[in-house]
Amino acid sequence: MIVTANVTKSYGESCVVDGVSLELPKGGITSIIGPNGAGKSTLLSIVSRLMAMDRGTVTVGGLDVTRTPSDELARRLSILRQDNHMTARLTVRDLVSFGRYPHSKGRPTLEDKDHIERAIGYLDLGALADRFLDELSGGQRQRAFVAMVLAQDTDYVLLDEPLNNLDMKHAMSMMKLLRRAANDLGKTVVLVLHDINFASWYSDHIVAMKLGKVAAQGPSAEMIRPEVLSDIYEMEIKVHEIGGQLISVYYG
Repeated sequence: MIVTANVTKSYGESCVVDGVSLELPKGGITSIIGPNGAGKSTLLSIVSRLMAMDRGTVTVGGLDVTRTPSDELARRLSILRQDNHMTARLTVRDLVSFGRYPHSKGRPTLEDKDHIERAIGYLDLGALADRFLDELSGGQRQRAFVAMVLAQDTDYVLLDEPLNNLDMKHAMSMMKLLRRAANDLGKTVVLVLHDINFASWYSDHIVAMKLGKVAAQGPSAEMIRPEVLSDIYEMEIKVHEIGGQLISVYYG
């Protein structure tokens, strides 16, 4: 379980995360949604210790992220940031291999190599494994970075807008893959998403943020309701259902 207590982060007089206290369930997919500037990515960065908080506490699987040694935390939690830029000329396999560094310390074993190849296969990157990243499309590169995160083989996987650079077809494939990773590999997957439809279809739990605070949270079926979403986004949002089954979310 990921637990945050009174997590706060400010830049000057602007409070971007304002006293957030959450208990994110272990297992399954939790999506963090909300308008731009809601504090979603900042909160995810704080949870993963990429960014220091001004006050509050965060524990991941019982580990205090501010006190746990980096190598130990990296064996329990992995994160894919929104801005993934590599200046070195690397192949897909080179990149995915970085995911094993917390385990191998740069001296990969046969077990590490097995994790690397399994992650490459899981993302259907076998034909691209020896291609350089700068030779790939944006969507292919995004899949390679996700493969790196899966190769790290952590219990908790955090992804900040993993659908960036993906068209609708590849975004759907990515969400199906993350759903499979949560189900088959027992991962706890936490995503920042802008697309409410993908959040509604593939998430078990949804956290909605607004102005740095948690505006609402709960199971997807409770969150994907017009009155909840319209208040969060301050616009008319409709939910299309047939026979009680959610079909789509659209803007009125």
